[in-house]
Amino acid sequence: MKRVFRAPSLLQVAHHRNLLLVAGIESELRNQYLAGAMGELPMLETWPQLFVEDADESRALRVLREAASPPRGSAWVCEVCGERSEPQFTSCWRCGTEAKAGSARDSV
Repeated sequence: MKRVFRAPSLLQVAHHRNLLLVAGIESELRNQYLAGAMGELPMLETWPQLFVEDADESRALRVLREAASPPRGSAWVCEVCGERSEPQFTSCWRCGTEAKAGSARDSV
């Protein structure tokens, strides 16, 4: 097993675990209950950690790296309600209309 991620917050680690699950990569969450031992144990050793099988390490690291990179593209305007949305959103937050390739994602 290889460690691919650790963070001081269990919420952060759980989010990254979900990213891996969506990508079809099984992971093991460790140290989720060690926060109370901080001070008795080295700080980084008490942080929640994600481990994957050796064969999945490079793919898992790539998934996590891509998730951390800023969204590509430009903002787009909903064709139905005219609301402006950032490129990471695939549907309008106001009316729920799905973004269409090309015309709906025109720059604002």
